[in-house]
Amino acid sequence: MPDTLKVAFATDDHVAVNQHFGSARGFAIYAVDAARASLVEVAGFGEAAMDGNEDKLAARIDALDGCAAVYCLAVGGSAVRQLLAAGVQPVRMDDEEAIKPLLIRLSAAIREGGVPWIDRHTRKDIGRFERMASQKWQE
Repeated sequence: MPDTLKVAFATDDHVAVNQHFGSARGFAIYAVDAARASLVEVAGFGEAAMDGNEDKLAARIDALDGCAAVYCLAVGGSAVRQLLAAGVQPVRMDDEEAIKPLLIRLSAAIREGGVPWIDRHTRKDIGRFERMASQKWQE
């Protein structure tokens, strides 16, 4: 389904987003659509120091293959650039947050639109130019 997104959450307990992207012990990866979310994969990693070691990023980015976004507590500039180049939207959380309410909000955003990165993936913005063309223009 085009309106189904794979979304990852940086977590060490599969309950809350509670990890920095570059040193995440794991990701819980969900398939999310307008009505439901289901866990499809769990990726785990050994402990990684947050020391600027770029090598640790490759395995984490590879684990996100097919994901539209990754939620994490923090993410460095280099990781942001690499994630965006891989087609993954990094979403930085200000505080730890439970995954379940995030999934509910993601489903609502898929249904209702209005979140740019979700709209891009679900193609809810396709009619934007048609809407603009139908508006009255003054010269």
